[in-house]
Amino acid sequence: MKNYRKSDYALNKFSEGIVYQFSDRTLEISLEDFLRDNPGKTEADFLALKAVSDEIYLEQARLETAQGNKTFSMTGLEDAIAHPAPSLDDSYIMSDDRRRVKLAVDKLFRCGRLTVKQKERFVRHFFAGVSLRKIASDEGVHFTSVDESIRQAVDKLRTYFKEIR
Repeated sequence: MKNYRKSDYALNKFSEGIVYQFSDRTLEISLEDFLRDNPGKTEADFLALKAVSDEIYLEQARLETAQGNKTFSMTGLEDAIAHPAPSLDDSYIMSDDRRRVKLAVDKLFRCGRLTVKQKERFVRHFFAGVSLRKIASDEGVHFTSVDESIRQAVDKLRTYFKEIR
């Protein structure tokens, strides 16, 4: 089995067998292994399964490419480009003050400082953990629309928290 480090798809595609990637090892199932373990199956069954496996790895590779390569070394974190999801002050959003943020969101919405979309998207993303891409897909809008909407909500919340200090 060749060692294709950059692509699980290539590893599976150019291998004679079906390749399974685990966190601690790589396992290749050969035609002989398949037929031995599945006496009622044929070579055609193995080839069909291999084709499905190739398609799954290809789809995974396409998704990874579409989202970009988001891996980088820990030492390069300080130089990393800002994440597409804006983060509210860690002291509020990632702490016990989540209830305080939720109350602030409701208050800003009631007084007209947050739009319906800003509130819904912010709550789905920060409190329900839904990705920006999933929100955009669900709403049938472009990712940047959701990103901008949440950024505006975060800016308004930052301003609000500065005002009440």
